[in-house]
Formats: sequence, structure tokens, C-alpha cells
Amino acid sequence: MTIHTNIVAANAFRLTQEQNEILDQADAFAKKELWPLQKKMDDEEWWPPELMPALGKMGFLGVTANSDYGGADSDFMTAGLITQGLSRWNHAAALSYVAHDNLCLNNIARNASEAIKRKYLPGLCDGSSVGALALTEPGAGSDALGSMATTARRDGDRYILNGRKLYITNGPVADVILVYAKTNKERGSKGISAFLVEKNFKGFQVAQKLDKMGFRGSPTGELVFDDCEVPAENLVGEEDRGVGVVMSGLDLERAIVAMINLGMAERAFDLALDYAKLRTQFGKRIADFQMVQSKLADMWTAIETMRTFCYRTLAEGCELKEGEGGRGRFHALTASCIYYAAETCTRVVADAVQIHGGSGYMRESEVNRLYRASKLLEIGAGTSEVRKLIIAGELLKE
Repeated sequence: MTIHTNIVAANAFRLTQEQNEILDQADAFAKKELWPLQKKMDDEEWWPPELMPALGKMGFLGVTANSDYGGADSDFMTAGLITQGLSRWNHAAALSYVAHDNLCLNNIARNASEAIKRKYLPGLCDGSSVGALALTEPGAGSDALGSMATTARRDGDRYILNGRKLYITNGPVADVILVYAKTNKERGSKGISAFLVEKNFKGFQVAQKLDKMGFRGSPTGELVFDDCEVPAENLVGEEDRGVGVVMSGLDLERAIVAMINLGMAERAFDLALDYAKLRTQFGKRIADFQMVQSKLADMWTAIETMRTFCYRTLAEGCELKEGEGGRGRFHALTASCIYYAAETCTRVVADAVQIHGGSGYMRESEVNRLYRASKLLEIGAGTSEVRKLIIAGELLKE
């Protein structure tokens, strides 16, 4: 009986054959198609226009959406594994993938009306449309809900949106944007609604494309809504009930973004290990020095721990029902997962740069790209400090 229990426990932290095949497929695709794009994307903040159609052709888009809308009828775990595989070879492409498939498409699939799903999901699933989510504002970052200044008022058969959104991943290239705005300012964060805005709607424009330190090539921008006219039927969910869409979406976002950390850390470790085996100093490989071995051992252990935590969190995310999230144990778990994954990724990548020495400090090196990108993961989807507040807040409710 004890032996059987141990086997079951071990399998709970191990991918199935089908899951390994999905991860391998994403890894192979990214190595062949996305890895060669890294340098140009980083050097020029260049967006590859063929990215989303290529991902759609592979069946990587609409993972959690119903097949009636062009989706894959799969689960949250599968979406996470695809993210991990893509992140190993092109973290910028993976970030845009997450913004499209998780932040935008998945939120529509979980919360929108049948009419909206039929109108927008097929294009998002095949990659002919690019999706984004717009929450953060110039004066509303960590306090995205309470300090939100973007407003929406009903005017007959439409809503009129006014405001600005900042640091929006995919914003400059998005065809469809899930936008949060206050429909009832007196109710504060309880008076927020979600809308789908198309790039050609009157009153919408991309104010600027932002020049970033890392994740270059995944376009980030500032969006402006100046009496932007949005059809009333493009309301996602109910009016003044958008906070539920936000919070459940943030929980799933944190679990998925944690997988970007995992993929990046895996790649940084592989680069460091290969370099340590090849680089010679004082007549022998630097891999033969105990201090380098110590770093490699710490990095490997950290990645294996991160992997287990991430997979467990994704598995629990598969059980999250529509309308759930934003509170309770899963809320704390996702905050804890991304907090640990981001801090660990930063440490692993920094050690990889240290092992590379002077070559790792050169901007054109791949490990340098990972290093410059890693800091964002302690900031986006809620900063490390906010994540700790969430964890502690949920613990103190118990």
C-alpha cells in the first residue's frame, strides 16, 4: 500500500506522455522558427508579422477555447506547456503569445457572450487577428482597479470610452483589445466593466510604441481612447461586474507568466552549462572549478523546484471554474508561484551571465538578452511586492 501511494505521489509531479509530446512540439517549433528571429527582434524592437498566423497553424492558439470557435478544446496545463517551450527559444515571442492567448482570448472564451465569441474567437484562434489586454494606466499600476481613470458611459446603443492605457503588450499591433473602464465611478473598483475594442473603432489610437530594456520585439505601447465609440454588444460580461473578469484573469495570467520564467531559466542554464564545458582557464575547463560547479548545482536545483511548483499551479488552474478566482487559496497560490518563479529566474539568469564572464556582458549574447528581460517578470502581472501582499492577505484571512 505504501509503495502504491508513493508511485501515485510521484506521478502527480510528472508530465504524462501526451503532455511531454506537447512540450516537445512547442520546443521544436520555437527552436526552428522563433530562435532565428531573436536578434532582429532585440536589435530593432521588430515585430514579426507572421508570428500569430504561424502559432495558429500549429494549433497553439485558442488552446482553452471551444472547437466550435476554432479552439483546441484543451486545458490550462497545455497552454502553460506551450508557453514554456516557446520561452526557451524566444521569450519575447512567448510574452506576446501569452498576451494574445491567455490575457485576451482566454478571457473572452470564459466570460463573453455567445455573439462575441462567434465574432472574435475564430480570428484570434487562427492568428489572423492579434489580441491584447488593456488594464494598466499612467497613474494606475499596482493599484490598477482603485486608481483606474479610464471611463465608459452608455450612450444609446454604444459606450463612449475616454482614457489612456500604458505598458500594453501587443498594443501597437493588436486588432482586438480587451479594455477595462469604470462605468460607475461612485462604486470604485466595484464599478468596472470590460469591453472589446477593435483597432479601427472611432476615437481609438496607439499613442506610442515604447522602447524597452528587454523582451524587445514583443511590442508594448500606450493606447488612447478619445470619445471612443464601442458597440453596446461588445460589453464582456455584465456592466459594473468587470472586477470578476479582472481578478480571475490575473490569477490565470500569473500561473502562465510563471512558465515564461521557467522556460527562460532552463535556457539560461543550458547556455551556462555548455559554456562552462567549453571555456578553459588556467589549463582546464571552468566547469572543473568547484565554484562554477556550485553555481551550476544551485541553478539546476532552483529550476527543478520551480518546475514542480509551476506544474502544480497549472494543474490546479485547470479546475478553476468560470467566475472563480481573485480570492482564496488559488489566488495565494498563483501569486506565490509567480513570485518564486520570477525571483528564481532572475537569480538563475544572473548566475548564467556570471559564468559567461565578459562575453555574458555583451549585449548581442543570448544570455544577455535573457538577463535584460528577466527583470520585467518581477514587475509585470503584479510586482513581487504586491504578490507577497496577496499571499499574506489570504493567509491572514484563514
